[in-house]
Amino acid sequence: MKLLLVEDDRVIASGLTYSLTQEGYEVTHCATFAAAQNAIEQDTFALCLFDISLPDGDGFSLCKQVKEKSDIPVIFLTARDDEGNVVMGLDIGADDYITKPFRLRELLSRIRTVLRRYHGETQKNQITVGDLTIYTNEARVFCSGKEVLLTSLEYRLLLIFASHKGQVLSRGQILSNLWDAAGDFVNDNTLTVYIKRLREKIEPDSQSPRYIHTIRGLGYRFGDA
Repeated sequence: MKLLLVEDDRVIASGLTYSLTQEGYEVTHCATFAAAQNAIEQDTFALCLFDISLPDGDGFSLCKQVKEKSDIPVIFLTARDDEGNVVMGLDIGADDYITKPFRLRELLSRIRTVLRRYHGETQKNQITVGDLTIYTNEARVFCSGKEVLLTSLEYRLLLIFASHKGQVLSRGQILSNLWDAAGDFVNDNTLTVYIKRLREKIEPDSQSPRYIHTIRGLGYRFGDA
């Protein structure tokens, strides 16, 4: 499980990185606001640990950036313990707030609690296959952390596949569940076009599909190759 640690104090960061790694987490450490921004854009994390005071920015802005990208849990690590900062951090979407100095066991407990709560709340509304994540309550799709814009019909087609992960679906089964915006059945030729378009948007290589596999003579199977 990948964690993003943003902490400018090298001693604290080194100790936390070692301890979290010993607990089985994969830790990416950034010492600056700019480095953290780049990490957020380039990678996907299960949880973020943000110091508030950074040499070139602040953790509040990073939290906003993370939450705009995806609903990833955030815990603030900071020496600021006044009520105003606590309220501000929680108001912008932080999931917890722990004040330095803190005990490692307490931090680990907070991380586990937030992750359990987060996954418990989102599991029913989230489908993840490989690097592809579908947030069904928001009708949003992300691939490798970047949002993929789908039409209404493309999204419904993806949901049909994702809801039958690992199963072989015949074209007839797909067609029977897929209606166009006007309420008419999508015909066989149109289905071919939409599968092609969907592959172009979600597949790393649409010519060698990772998710939507053609099973000759039978139909299609959805899953992470």
